This record gives sequence, C-alpha cells and structure tokens, in this order.
Amino acid sequence: MKEKWEELAEVKRELAARDWFMATSGNLSLKVSDEPLTFLVTASGKDKRKETAEDFLLVDADGQPAEATHLKPSAETLLHVEIYNKTNAGCVLHVHTVDNNIVSELYGDEGEVVFSNQEIIKAFGLWEEDAQFRIPIIPNFAHIPTLAKAFADHVHGDAGAVLIRNHGITVWGKDVLEAKKFLEACEFLCQYHVKLLLIKR
Repeated sequence: MKEKWEELAEVKRELAARDWFMATSGNLSLKVSDEPLTFLVTASGKDKRKETAEDFLLVDADGQPAEATHLKPSAETLLHVEIYNKTNAGCVLHVHTVDNNIVSELYGDEGEVVFSNQEIIKAFGLWEEDAQFRIPIIPNFAHIPTLAKAFADHVHGDAGAVLIRNHGITVWGKDVLEAKKFLEACEFLCQYHVKLLLIKR
C-alpha cells in the first residue's frame, strides 16, 4: 500500500501547487484493492498543501475506515464510493476552483454545461470536428447521502466528470494519470470559458 500512498501523495502535491485546495477543500482517492473494495482517501479537515503521515486513510466499500484510526474520511467520500462500486475507475479527484464554481452557477439551471470547438476535448477521446463534451451539473445538497444519490445518476463509465453547483468538480479515471488529465482538461475548459465571457462583455 506504500506505493499507492506515494502515488496519491504525488498528485495531491501537484494539485496543491496549483492552489486547487483552498481552505482545506477538495478530496482525492485511489483504489487499493477490488476484492474486497478498499481505497485510500484524504482525511477530513487537512491542509492539503502540507504533507503528513495522516493525509490519507484506508476505507471500505461503504466509505468507512478499514483499519483502526482516529481520522475521519473526507465528507464527500460517499461520492467516491458510488464511483468505485459502479465502475472500474481507479482514481477520483475533486477540487473547488473559482472558475469551475462560476461555470456551475452559470449553467446550474440547465443541468449541464456543453463545450465544443475546443482542441483539448480530445483528452476525453472526442476526435470528431464537431464533437461536444458535456458535464452534468447537480445541486449542492447539504445532506451527503442525498448528494451521493444525485451524483450516482451521472456515473456511467470508468471515466467521467460531474460538477456540483458551487461545490467544485469531481472527475474519475482508470488511474491517477487519466484522472489528472481529465481534471486538467476540465479546468482548462472552465478557465477559458470564464475568461471568454469577461472579454466579450
């Protein structure tokens, strides 16, 4: 498990360097085993710019600690549970940025945001000239089981992305590299869109 820990720590370090974990927000996880399902997830309330021996804890298929610990799993661990139980994904990343929050608010009433005519959507395997990339947007339910249920309705494959209105974006992929690639592409799209709207005003 040490190798998995270090792999997750490395992506946390990289995303923290981009200031994508403001005010202890965000969470990350990495699957450790399939049978039984266990995964490492960020501990709740930690400053993700810092690195400690208590950054992550091992949880089970219900999102509960799989080992004795005083640590609490991240509040949104149930969203990770939905992904790992429904797909073959190996990594989940969730960040709150100003731009992804703005996009989620702009298009929240529509229930999705659609991006097209962007070269970077090839990161999602979309190569057609008129391809569109859609990210569903769900309400930010304070009750986490309700949020997880709404989130699960949009978990259909081993890779994907969902925006929670004014609560950041969650992406997942087969491994750390794929999940990070998808997150970077989503953030590029959100940043581009916000800047374009500002220029056009």
